[in-house]
Amino acid sequence: MKSTLTRTVVASALLVAVSGASAHADYSESGATHWLEHVRASSSQPSERQLAPYGYAAPGGAPGRLIVVDKDTRYLNVVQLETVAIRVGDRTVNWTFDAFPMRSFPLSKIIPGAEGVTVYVAESPLYRGR
Repeated sequence: MKSTLTRTVVASALLVAVSGASAHADYSESGATHWLEHVRASSSQPSERQLAPYGYAAPGGAPGRLIVVDKDTRYLNVVQLETVAIRVGDRTVNWTFDAFPMRSFPLSKIIPGAEGVTVYVAESPLYRGR
């Protein structure tokens, strides 16, 4: 009987210690900061999309508009997370601009042969005021 009581006490102490170590208060709005802290602490490697600084090809994505780049094109204005079809010569690429707002970069970083064209990424209305 003493052995059973000892095991019960030890098991209870371990349970309390483990639950106390992983439980912590979350004071952020809607738990967003809390979730991000856990994502940052994750031991998994970032995905290819997370590492892509300008966004990613979206071959199956439905573009919201078509942008035709010709010899007179000097810049493109897009919105963060917008998917557009970009036509350069006879090649068309669907691209989702998953980049930081107000970031500019050469279009040639994502489409070879589009030298001299700058992409300007504006903040998505979905994120304004956050």
